[in-house]
Amino acid sequence: MNEHTQLPPQPTSSLQQFDVLIWEWTMVGTHPAFLSAAHGRSSFEWLMEGGLLLWHFEWERPGPPSALSVIGHDDSVETCSMLYADERGVARIYQMSLAGGVWKMWRESSGFSQRMTGTVSSDGNTSTCHGELSRVYLSMILGANFESESGPAIPLNVSLIIRFGGHVTTKKRTT
Repeated sequence: MNEHTQLPPQPTSSLQQFDVLIWEWTMVGTHPAFLSAAHGRSSFEWLMEGGLLLWHFEWERPGPPSALSVIGHDDSVETCSMLYADERGVARIYQMSLAGGVWKMWRESSGFSQRMTGTVSSDGNTSTCHGELSRVYLSMILGANFESESGPAIPLNVSLIIRFGGHVTTKKRTT
């Protein structure tokens, strides 16, 4: 046995700020892809007390995809990481923080970035979140080439950024 196996487990504190979310929640959300409000439920529970947090959410149909996430952290940084997987088979890694009642989640990725900012009420019973995504479409060829009298043919590329967002309000479920 080495000296590390004899030491008691060391507490991790980077996820303790998420204690306010440990509960079952009802959700109501809007999204440009859906004509009416989406309804669902979510829950947060410790997978490993203070070290790993499990976030499960289910949306009624029609609605956004239901998903499961595991939230953890690296002891050397305050920002947490979230591994996300949904019923479509989509898997992503997000960064996350919760401080002073402000909950943030973001993902910077080439061609498709997302972010969410939420506030948790002072009594901890409601959170209201606003999400945004940005899609970048590059190299959309319009016609063949742009020809100029003063130079060679130049491919015409267009970049288009589409941004839209949605809102989700969650309330603690009463039993």
